[in-house]
This record gives sequence, C-alpha cells and structure tokens, in this order.
Amino acid sequence: MGVNGKVGQAAVQIAAWRGARVIGVVRRAEPYEGHSDAPVEIINAAEEDVAARVREMTGGHGADIVFNTVGDPYFAAAHKSLAKLGRQVLIAAITHVVDFNIFEFYRGRHSYYGIDTLALSCAETGKVLRELLPGFEDGALKPFPVTKDAQYGLNRIADAYAAVMTSSRQRVFIVPEAEL
Repeated sequence: MGVNGKVGQAAVQIAAWRGARVIGVVRRAEPYEGHSDAPVEIINAAEEDVAARVREMTGGHGADIVFNTVGDPYFAAAHKSLAKLGRQVLIAAITHVVDFNIFEFYRGRHSYYGIDTLALSCAETGKVLRELLPGFEDGALKPFPVTKDAQYGLNRIADAYAAVMTSSRQRVFIVPEAEL
C-alpha cells in the first residue's frame, strides 16, 4: 500500500530482492516509479476494489503480508486482502482510529504489526542497514536519486519540512547553501 512513495519503493526493492511476488497499490492510474529486479504488479485503488483484485491475482489466496505505508486510508482494504494467517505491517497513520472487523480478524487468524522507526536507536538502525548491505553490493538495492528541486538550503528548512509532511515523492535533502 503506497507503493510509489519512497518507503513503498524501498519496500518493493527489499521484497523483490528477497524473492517475494510484489503487488503494489497506487491511488491513481500510474505505473510503478521505482527500481525493482522483479516485476511489480499494480492495483489502482481509485478504480479497483483492492481486496477483490488481490484475491483475483492470487487465485483466491490473498496476501500473506501487506506492508501498509499509508495507514488508515488503506487499513480496511489491506485487512480484507489478507490470506489466512496473513500479516499487516503498519508504519503510518493519518487518523488514530479505524473501523475494525474483529470477526474477520480472528477467523482469518491475522496478525498486525506496528513499526515506529522513530523509536529505533542508532545501533538498531545500523543493524538493519548492515543486513541490507549485500543487496546494495550486488545491485539489487539502489539508493534513490536526489533531484535538484528536492534539495533545500538551511534557509528553506521549513519548505523541506513541509515537503516531507505533505508526502513528497522526492527524496528531500538538506545541503549547504554553497552547493545549491
């Protein structure tokens, strides 16, 4: 969910690198914009019932894992997309409360995981990065380019923050004024 955002694109790279079949959800008609060493099948949430399409694409099985980078706007669709014993990983939320069908949850034997990357220590973050290093070394994982229009000097730090908070698809980068 949210496959064309930077976190979604990173998740696609890692999942493809680890051999997963990737089905990505976008909110309007657009192709996958990131790098992947494997095909990325796309579902347009504006035009398709996400859960029905996931089930169709998986022969009725559903998704074993849904990585939800958007949060509550896609929570229900992700929930309904899950296979038996499926897991939904959430890393974001816009509102604090979602409608939750507990019957579907326990009948599906689903699991939900909340990941708060802001709570990770430097050591924990370093461990994750070390685990990803072989993927960067073999070219399966690629860093995102930093476009000129997404580079901000310190005098425009508020603009950089606003870009991040409004879900900029660009990798936002702060650079010294002399480099702009």
